[in-house]
Amino acid sequence: MNRRLMLLDTASLYFRAFYGVPDTIRRSDGTPVNAVRGLLDMIARLTADYEATDLIACWDENWRPQWRVDLLPTYKAHRVAEEVAGAPDLEVVPDPLEAQIPMIRRTLELAGVAVVGVRDHEADDVIGTYATTAESPVDVVTGDRDLFQVIDDGCGVRVIYTARGMKNLDVLTESSIVARYRVLPQQYADYATLRGDASDGLPGVAGIGEKTAASLLGEFGTLDALLAAAADPASSVSGPVRSKLAAAADYLAVAPDVVRVVRDLAVPAPADAGARLQPVTGDARAELERLADQWNLGGSVQRLLDSFDRYA
Repeated sequence: MNRRLMLLDTASLYFRAFYGVPDTIRRSDGTPVNAVRGLLDMIARLTADYEATDLIACWDENWRPQWRVDLLPTYKAHRVAEEVAGAPDLEVVPDPLEAQIPMIRRTLELAGVAVVGVRDHEADDVIGTYATTAESPVDVVTGDRDLFQVIDDGCGVRVIYTARGMKNLDVLTESSIVARYRVLPQQYADYATLRGDASDGLPGVAGIGEKTAASLLGEFGTLDALLAAAADPASSVSGPVRSKLAAAADYLAVAPDVVRVVRDLAVPAPADAGARLQPVTGDARAELERLADQWNLGGSVQRLLDSFDRYA
């Protein structure tokens, strides 16, 4: 079997499960288990449908790292200040979901799923590192547009995009990003910096929207090259654009480092992390089956076990 590494933006998925599966599903003590059930079903389906051979659940050790906040104080600030009802990417964890995170970690552990996080970094940075260094094709499963920047046809890195739900997954490649945004994946971070992104607290450059950002990157290639051209009186950058870039100089000096995912973290190699998928056997299987009953996880555990049994 050809190797294929699947990287899960785990929080993105369990938030989606929490908001997508009724919270009336509870264990005997009243604790909701909807996020646990939903995540296990997602993993069972995703690994089977996309023929993953290796799997890493990438973890947010810090969803809003201080070093990013120090550079750009507005970074994800609104997610701390206010709750957005029904938002699957909400980072202020509701109590009924918070109670399920230890259960999620325990079921992943028993199922033999590798979980990797790095102190002071987001799951996006773990994903960026693995996507950059992997020796096999990679599928990144996320609902986060920031990770479009890791797509790379030459290295076989694509995004399985969950924003429209698990019944409407989009497999995104370089051509998909060009069609949607008129920029290449490697330009996406610069594009997001210029355009801004309210979901991450990025104000963008006032007066530069999606079309202008794409047009400027189409002409100049990178944000650095655009800024260099804007500083050259003889360049083709228009007066109004020069003024807008100049007004946003302080923002543009720091935002790129906030938006770009880190690609050089010290993470264990997939093999060392235990990423290779295999059947769950012995005491781990028995304990997982026991917890399925004790925690009212329904058929989700069995579906996961059946999916992993394919790797025998």
